[in-house]
Amino acid sequence: MLRDPCSAADTEACSRICPSYIALHGLNGAGGRVGAANVPTAYNTLTLAKNPARESQLTVFVALEEYVATFTRQFDSGSSVPVKSLYLYSATPGTGKTTTAAALLNEWLTVNYIGSLQRNRQADERPAYFLDVNAWQTDYNAFNRPRVPDEIAAPAAARYYAAQRIAQTVPFLVADDLGVRDASEAFRADLHTVINARVAAELPTVYTSNIPLAELGSLFDRRLADRVRDLCVEFTFVGESKRGLRNA
Repeated sequence: MLRDPCSAADTEACSRICPSYIALHGLNGAGGRVGAANVPTAYNTLTLAKNPARESQLTVFVALEEYVATFTRQFDSGSSVPVKSLYLYSATPGTGKTTTAAALLNEWLTVNYIGSLQRNRQADERPAYFLDVNAWQTDYNAFNRPRVPDEIAAPAAARYYAAQRIAQTVPFLVADDLGVRDASEAFRADLHTVINARVAAELPTVYTSNIPLAELGSLFDRRLADRVRDLCVEFTFVGESKRGLRNA
């Protein structure tokens, strides 16, 4: 993630242990701020420029580059123009929404880290977080079904509530696969709590979904859909699924 902005990349200095690399990726490449952000391993070094969806979604990516340019606003605590939220939609799965959302999260991490160094301040330990809504709902179901063994229910509940606390307040959030399946009233209430807290605090969120933003109210409720729309720009990803092509 630091290769492009780093002037020492591919030099002799880069062959030594790099404290900035460790700060972002950890000593083994699976920790640091990227690990704290819960970025899936397949995307933990992905940038917008190197995103495999770029070629097929070029118009969207031109707009996203302008969006990333607004990330420096995270240092302007008194700014009256917050970073907007995004809603990445496609009718077909596998068009690059999740990879793009993860790349945007990584761009935020990079801007936060480099910008903090430039301002002589400590970079945030967790400036962003990747919430897989489907996996989060699976944890919810795991401890809300009857006769679930404690050794399964207790860890699921711990993960679930930890993710909820982080998602409500983290400066930048990816909420991946929003509305991927039916949800109970109680789960929708928890999701509403997360979104409501973020909108109230004007914290940017990148949502991905196979449901158009205009139809989100039919899956959840109007209040939740209105919260998502607030300060949110929708981008439509076109084409067919590209899954399996990256390693072909």
